[in-house]
Amino acid sequence: MTTTAQNGGQPAMHKPAVVSEAAWEAAWKQMLVKEKAQSRARDALAAERRRMPWMAVEKDYAFEGPQGRVSLHDLFAGRHQLILYRAFYEPGVFGWPEHACRGCSMVADQVAHVAHLNSRDTTLVFASRAPQADIARLKARMGWTMPWVTITDSFDKDFGVDEWHGTNVFYRDGERIFRTYFINNRGDEQMGGTWNYLDITPLGRQEVWEDSPEGYPQTPTYKWWNWNDAYVADAEPDKKWVEVSDAGEAAFRAEGANEKS
Repeated sequence: MTTTAQNGGQPAMHKPAVVSEAAWEAAWKQMLVKEKAQSRARDALAAERRRMPWMAVEKDYAFEGPQGRVSLHDLFAGRHQLILYRAFYEPGVFGWPEHACRGCSMVADQVAHVAHLNSRDTTLVFASRAPQADIARLKARMGWTMPWVTITDSFDKDFGVDEWHGTNVFYRDGERIFRTYFINNRGDEQMGGTWNYLDITPLGRQEVWEDSPEGYPQTPTYKWWNWNDAYVADAEPDKKWVEVSDAGEAAFRAEGANEKS
């Protein structure tokens, strides 16, 4: 490793060696083996998560939305899965009333377009104790568009998010609601992307390669992907996109086969 001179009181930075293209390629391939193993382990963990037992939600919880009172059932917006993030924005929180908690705000900044989650029968909602007028002002200032409701009862205490942020996942079976998963602390910091969200839901990404219990909804990989303004409920996959994705997948598999040979 090389060393850079101390600058501004900071300790010297020890940099990795500079090598040839061939040596760099070899080092990258060694790292790739470990990264692929990590990906497979993550997939296996998600498969195990889809088999976790559920907890029935027996209490009727009430929230305040832009149009008035809403129930936990209403938050699903007709879908089967609900991801509910407890964000700290309320009196007593650092930043109030101009800002929400810095950490919760970073999570909000990372949230991908919710249309992709919605197309997988999943709704994402943020919840805080701030009044709706303050939440609307904050969302407009920060450019956030996800649904955001006001907690009005003991929901936060009952689901482990009264003192710290966290993400609860629920499944709706008709009128019945079940808690299926919960993630907080450091596990919560990497949320925001479509795939990370889907991986903590009971139905997962709903693609055919996934190891899911029998009867779970699954569709061909890639085929449901779409522009965020082009999803149409129950629409067949676009034929051109099927051709493009099939060609890309074939090339990917061929490359993988060549690497093993």
